[in-house]
Amino acid sequence: MSEMRLQKFLSAAGVCSRRKGEEHIQAGDVAVNGQVVTELGTKVDPSTDRVTFKGEPVRPAASTVYIALNKPRGYVTSCDHPGERGRRCG
Repeated sequence: MSEMRLQKFLSAAGVCSRRKGEEHIQAGDVAVNGQVVTELGTKVDPSTDRVTFKGEPVRPAASTVYIALNKPRGYVTSCDHPGERGRRCG
């Protein structure tokens, strides 16, 4: 993996948003390879650097997998219709 900004890494790992990550970095809640980092823009290599947030290790998120499925004509599959997923339309 290539290097990425620390706040983006925290966001991608599901710890917090990028903006909240910036706040946590400036507050001294994040360490890289045992050293507390307070400078924004610090880059990390997720495959080699060890990142901790408030003392707990942060692991990179697994790769995203997309799955494409075909649905039968006339079926509602939208999340915008609670309770109607998979129901056959008229």
